[in-house]
Amino acid sequence: MPLNVRIFPAGSIQTNAFLITDTDLGEAILVDAPNDVSEWVDPALAEDACELKAVLITHGHYDHIGGVATFADRGIPLYGHKADQEMFETPEIMRSYAYPPDLELRGFKIDHWVEEGTRLSFLGLECEVRHVPGHCAGNVLFYFPKVKAAFVGDALFAGGIGRTDLPGGDFRQLERSIRQRIYTLPKDTTVLPGHGPNTTVGEEISYNPFVSGE
Repeated sequence: MPLNVRIFPAGSIQTNAFLITDTDLGEAILVDAPNDVSEWVDPALAEDACELKAVLITHGHYDHIGGVATFADRGIPLYGHKADQEMFETPEIMRSYAYPPDLELRGFKIDHWVEEGTRLSFLGLECEVRHVPGHCAGNVLFYFPKVKAAFVGDALFAGGIGRTDLPGGDFRQLERSIRQRIYTLPKDTTVLPGHGPNTTVGEEISYNPFVSGE
């Protein structure tokens, strides 16, 4: 299966956007869309001769959604969790605590709400949604069992976890989410986080200093 995963660290704090293309199918999906990420995504789609079929949004924080409206304008279906609806539709509510005052964000409407246990299919692959609140109320991960990959947003990083001091954050809840929804994935699953390098479930179970696997 000729899958290609490109990582574009974009926006004001280098948030990872993931473009997954299948050149045989001529289709692609995007996980998260930081501000101006279309400047990298559009040439990559052209290079692979692929059509973007969906934007999967791990959560509603400004650095993950700044570029979503650009794709919404094109009619690309958007997927996200309803707990973050207010941030999706009225992102200016975050201005007081979370993003630079000179950054302009446009709201958008989610086409398909997802929740714990939602099953999706993209690029001929099954996708399982797991709800991992704690960083914010609506953080989800998108898990593709066949290719052993989980796009986790800001729930878990290589050697770290998402911050829990913003509205909707709760350390104990995030700890439970990681143990029950991420550490229960196969240990060789690649974890693709919202910031920084990839890791694996096994590595984090063994070495993450914030949430141990015990």
